[in-house]
Amino acid sequence: MDARFAHGRLATVGATILIASAVWRGAISAWWLLLPAVVFAWLMQRHDRVLRSRADATRGIRFYDRGLARIEDRWRGGGEPGERFKDDRHVYANDLDLFGTGSLFELLSLARTYTGEETLARWLTTAADATEVRARQEAVRELGPALDLREHLAIAGTEIRESVRTGRLLEWAESPMPESRALTVSTAVFGAAFVATTTYLALTSVWWPLGVVVLLQGLVFRQLRDQINRIVSGKNPETAADFVADALVHRTLDLDVLNGLLSTLERQQCAGDRLRQLQARLNADGQPASRIIRRLHRYSEIHSGDKNAAIVPLVFFMFGQVEIALALAALLQLLRPVISVAVGRWRSRYGGQVRAWLDTIAEFEALTSLAAYRYEHADDPFPEIVVPDGAAESRALFDGLQLGHPLLPADRMVRNDVHLGAGTQLLVVSGSNMSGKSTLLRTVGINAVLALAGAPVRAASLRMSPLALGATLRIQDSLLEGRSRFYAEITRIRELADLAAGPIPLLFLLDELFHGTNSHDRLAGASGVLSSLLDRGAIGLITTHDLAVTAVADALAARAANVHFQDWFDGTEMRFDYLMKPGPVTHSNALALMRAVGLDVPSAVGTRVSRGP
Repeated sequence: MDARFAHGRLATVGATILIASAVWRGAISAWWLLLPAVVFAWLMQRHDRVLRSRADATRGIRFYDRGLARIEDRWRGGGEPGERFKDDRHVYANDLDLFGTGSLFELLSLARTYTGEETLARWLTTAADATEVRARQEAVRELGPALDLREHLAIAGTEIRESVRTGRLLEWAESPMPESRALTVSTAVFGAAFVATTTYLALTSVWWPLGVVVLLQGLVFRQLRDQINRIVSGKNPETAADFVADALVHRTLDLDVLNGLLSTLERQQCAGDRLRQLQARLNADGQPASRIIRRLHRYSEIHSGDKNAAIVPLVFFMFGQVEIALALAALLQLLRPVISVAVGRWRSRYGGQVRAWLDTIAEFEALTSLAAYRYEHADDPFPEIVVPDGAAESRALFDGLQLGHPLLPADRMVRNDVHLGAGTQLLVVSGSNMSGKSTLLRTVGINAVLALAGAPVRAASLRMSPLALGATLRIQDSLLEGRSRFYAEITRIRELADLAAGPIPLLFLLDELFHGTNSHDRLAGASGVLSSLLDRGAIGLITTHDLAVTAVADALAARAANVHFQDWFDGTEMRFDYLMKPGPVTHSNALALMRAVGLDVPSAVGTRVSRGP
């Protein structure tokens, strides 16, 4: 079909050349030139429709392929990783793999706009309060079964992320409008003069009054050119020029690309309060945003057609049709000022609404991303967000059964229970290398992120209070900033201490606490820091492979408990079950791992075991 329309357009060009030759020889009237022009315009419209249908089908296939990949745990590297949201100074984003290849953002995001991605990223990095979480949960529940909506959003418009530049669009829509009274009056006067003189020409065949109108229009609108450019381009008169007036075309294309999303969201039947409130923001003056944008699109098409048709009066003049040439010249001169006045009214009335439309699309995209996760992981429940009463020590709660890590494939994921609250504020997790200590911390953290974003969690159940979150799982030194890993760690812990002093209880996840210093200082520092955090009502987990640090749990009495992960050596390699068990670990696997890779290490004090030649 694509090839047929392409060949048809080429044939129309050939026909135009033949007709023009006949007109030149005087065999037929110049009016015959309108026929191939109309046919070519019709072919362009139909061809564009075919191309859009093919692009929609391609996007639809990609949408379902990605959905199947997520369900089958082969989604890594196939989505948008959100690399631009990485922030080494955020108190948990990098530690919990929220952004990057194989990240939570890549798993969740279905957003097709930059603002939609920014909204989802903000939800993942900023915990919502209990009321907001419940409102999002309600919306996600409603949108979960709406597979058709997500498909339509996936195929609406073109490649939006690459097409729409939100900053430039908002700058154009919200920039102040210039005074346009002189332009409005001149347009009205010359509009009336055009109608009168063309009517006079038709009745009397006297063309000079229309010629005078053409001359005067040219002079007057040339003086108003800066004002016209500023209305259309949104720039100051000093910087606006004819060539930047195409800003109307580009910003209209931005809005037109978004219009597919707006139309889809406007048609969606919504029952919940949150979704209905969002839909209400897609209206202005009792009209849907999509209709308002289509009106601007028509202005833009006329504006573009004005430039493309500028040669038409010259063609008719060359063929001796002076009256037609003058009428077309007068009309084309008048079109741009008329469109400028219309665009000015549009920007004055609706320019301030564009930001609200973008924000509404963004929130819908974030909600549909969470809803897709809900649909594809139907066994994952919504957490219960509670606000406990009582003393500060009892305000924090994290009570999860069968917690799993959502970024791990189902066949490799091991689930554990984690209970933190008034009884036990701290779990000291000990165990050998690679036994699952850090994964447990990430599992707790990433489920807390999902819960406080309004999403389902990877668990049998989860009850938790609103919590501030902080972690030290991926603290790095910085050669450029001249700081060690230990300094970076204690700086982050100071940030967490400040968070713990705030109004929202802290959930802290500290990996290998103070492992950059000696055992004595590590134990003393850990005892002091953890005691201070717990006194401020915080809850959390720490990991250690230093058995001396497990004494912290004893020092903190009933507020802390030791747990550990077990491992064993089967003669060829280390084995782990990744199941959390009570009490501290009683042995280390470091020597066994060294021997397993062929290093000469002692199997006990005073002996050496040779591995290899």
